[in-house]
Amino acid sequence: MTKVFIDHQKFSTQKYGGISRYFANIIQGIKRTDNITYQLGVLHAKNHYIQNEPLLLKGNLSDMVLNRNERYDYRLNELYCRRLLEKSDFDVFHPTYYDPYYMRQLKKPLVITIHDMTYERLPEYFWALDPLTRQKRENILRADSIITISKTTRKDLLSFFDIDPAKVSIIYHGIDSESPLETQPVTDLPEQYALFVGDRSGYKNFYLFLNAVSKLVSRFPDLNVVLAGGGKLEVADLEFIQRLKLTDRVRHIGATDGQLNYLYQHAQLFVYPSLYEGFGLPILEAFKAKCPILLSDTECFREVGADAAVYFRPTNLDDLVDMLTDTLENTTLKARLVEKGTKRLKDFSLQKSIDETLNVYKSLA
Repeated sequence: MTKVFIDHQKFSTQKYGGISRYFANIIQGIKRTDNITYQLGVLHAKNHYIQNEPLLLKGNLSDMVLNRNERYDYRLNELYCRRLLEKSDFDVFHPTYYDPYYMRQLKKPLVITIHDMTYERLPEYFWALDPLTRQKRENILRADSIITISKTTRKDLLSFFDIDPAKVSIIYHGIDSESPLETQPVTDLPEQYALFVGDRSGYKNFYLFLNAVSKLVSRFPDLNVVLAGGGKLEVADLEFIQRLKLTDRVRHIGATDGQLNYLYQHAQLFVYPSLYEGFGLPILEAFKAKCPILLSDTECFREVGADAAVYFRPTNLDDLVDMLTDTLENTTLKARLVEKGTKRLKDFSLQKSIDETLNVYKSLA
């Protein structure tokens, strides 16, 4: 029986989020599989995806004490993980992020997942004091097996680090395309809106997107923008939106997964303008919700979206304006994109993704 230890990091810091959902899917896959089990290094967390896990600290009293400070969960869960590392009652360790707190204690094989190489490709967009790049490097050099989530990410990883290519595998993200789409209604939505999902930091190209929208309002007087997730709009965001005279057209929603699906389902268009991504899970989410997609023309987005999306040159405002205009006006094109997206989704099976991940664990154990 292979036993996998999955640590706390992203479960401690995310209530909703792609990485914690990725690991929750792996846990569910383990539960359905013979000859493999798991150990979860979490005592208490507000994470949505593990709310049904039998955590040792669970219930109103624990919530009352630990929810007072967002750091409590992280510190408590790290201490718990250190204790489990000391016991070493597992066969493979798969941390959910890159904090190398476990390096000295770990005596078993290490699997890591590299979700992207954004910090390495675009260092100019990140805080110089951020330790993530160093932490990631330490993980990469120590790992016995590395999972990358796209060909693009694997190629970038091997270009930045002198490591054995044989221990780097590609396992695409997957999505459950068979189950019905679970939605949660969002009230007071505008009838026509373009959807932007997630973080709005520099390389996400949010500002180029809104600049393009500002140039379209005379042509599309009913067009609005809905922002989902990515944290609340801060002062600089609000000032930028005001300068573009878009205050009455932009709405932010801290969406649950069900609300996000609803937003995809009712959007005129999902726009994903990032300069770089390691995969782009929102592409699959939009495919499932039958939402047409406009993507920046990057290597990874071409790899995932193929011919089921429209593309624009990532730094060219005029091209983005043209592609937005053409796609919003062309109902035939949008219908064709939805049809192709539904077919493309079949290439990204969640079960295949989980099976390939469990095979990595078994090969090390």
